[in-house]
Amino acid sequence: MLSESWKRLQNGSDVRGVALEGVEGENVNLTPDIAEKIACAFGTWLSNKSGKRVEDLRISVGNDSRLSGPMLREAVIKGLTDMGCSVSCFNLASTPAMFMSTVIPGYEYDGAIMLTASHLPFNRNGMKFFTRDGGLEKKDITELLEIAQEGKFATSSQVGAVDEVDFISVYAAELVDIIRKGVNDSDDYMKPLRGFRIVVDAGNGAGGFFAQKVLEPLGADTSGSQYLEPDGRFPNHIPNPENKEAMEAIRKAVIDNKADLGIIFDTDVDRAGAVDKNGKEINRNRIIALMAAIVLEEHPGSVIVTDSITSDELKIFIEKNLGGIHHRFKRGYKNVINESIRLNNEGQECHLAIETSGHAALKENYFLDDGAYLIAKILIKMAKLRKENKTIDMLLADLAEPLESREFRMNIHEKDFKAYGNRIISELNEYAAKTEGWNVEPKNYEGIRVSFDKEKGDGWFLLRLSLHDPLMPLNIESRIEGGVKIIASKLLDFLKRYTELDISSLEEYVG
Repeated sequence: MLSESWKRLQNGSDVRGVALEGVEGENVNLTPDIAEKIACAFGTWLSNKSGKRVEDLRISVGNDSRLSGPMLREAVIKGLTDMGCSVSCFNLASTPAMFMSTVIPGYEYDGAIMLTASHLPFNRNGMKFFTRDGGLEKKDITELLEIAQEGKFATSSQVGAVDEVDFISVYAAELVDIIRKGVNDSDDYMKPLRGFRIVVDAGNGAGGFFAQKVLEPLGADTSGSQYLEPDGRFPNHIPNPENKEAMEAIRKAVIDNKADLGIIFDTDVDRAGAVDKNGKEINRNRIIALMAAIVLEEHPGSVIVTDSITSDELKIFIEKNLGGIHHRFKRGYKNVINESIRLNNEGQECHLAIETSGHAALKENYFLDDGAYLIAKILIKMAKLRKENKTIDMLLADLAEPLESREFRMNIHEKDFKAYGNRIISELNEYAAKTEGWNVEPKNYEGIRVSFDKEKGDGWFLLRLSLHDPLMPLNIESRIEGGVKIIASKLLDFLKRYTELDISSLEEYVG
């Protein structure tokens, strides 16, 4: 059984913690010593799972641009080599590249460790783990932490060797090859992006390589790209396609440079967003719609699995315009990916798992959530459309969008927040079922989703319990002006009875 201190390091299928001082009230709990123990636990776990002796294991280690990355990386490498594992240090890397190091011929490491905390603040860091079967699951992380807590690690009489590998260049070359083959331009095979201006915003994370190592070899003009240099202070904006400031930064870069496309990555490049030549954002529902259009052209009738907060308009676009099947599932990229894998295993063809956050995983790419691969698919389509005198934004011409959209995040102050939140959802289900004009979504996998006709707000809300934190996110969309406020006020009347739920943001909005 994990102690509270070890349990706090688990974040679903990742390890995350505070690695640096500097934020009041946040005490460091992911120290080099803790990271070393967790790395040793991974080596032990990998040895047990693979049946290999620790001295026969080869493990790759990389990090994003966080300030604590090199410090934790050295601790991880020390732990692994002291127990006998051979280690390749990749230095700056992306999360998808770490997985690819286990499957690219000539490398095929037994396991990989990525040091990252995605878009979280500068003082945080974390660890993601991969084998050739993909990323570890939640239960695997719990097992790792139990091994680390106990401190009984596999050992060897020899110290493992360490070498350095510029693997991000290997990974980038794979992407270049994929794009060349995908476009298959008979006129300019080697440089199919010649004539395009494409700007990249890496937010000072690990994604800066994409401009120099992927786009430029393909012939693209990347002038106007910004924040490509890794800087763990993230001085310009948060590297996060969901962040308004970040999206405005790449939107401005597209307009100022008259670019054909803008690309933005999160810190460790497992998520991405884009901006079309008109300065229109391609993120959230629009990035899902674009990828659905691309995938369903290649695989007609495929299921598209998304998270729970996608719009009604997106569902109509996928099913009526594109002829696909929209399967709206739970939030959490692992949930969406695992649901896609389950459907395929049961004989239902599914080629795309994608969240509004920008996590996208394709069946053809190991169901790996890879922001760079997502963009590669968009670039291939963009180059092909040029042959028809079309642009990528034309694929979204028929996508209707809600007029209004808001998210409220309401904290739960009850100690057993999960039980309290589930009680609210259960009682809201009962209330909605007997309230006129409240139409409960019958096929729903997370929280409660209710839609309303034009007189009652012309939209919907989704109230759910956060995956890890003591809060309830509430998403509301409407097709009419003032519709979100109408729906919010109806829900506020119900939620007022729950004294341990902080509804102040909702009350302030309704007025």
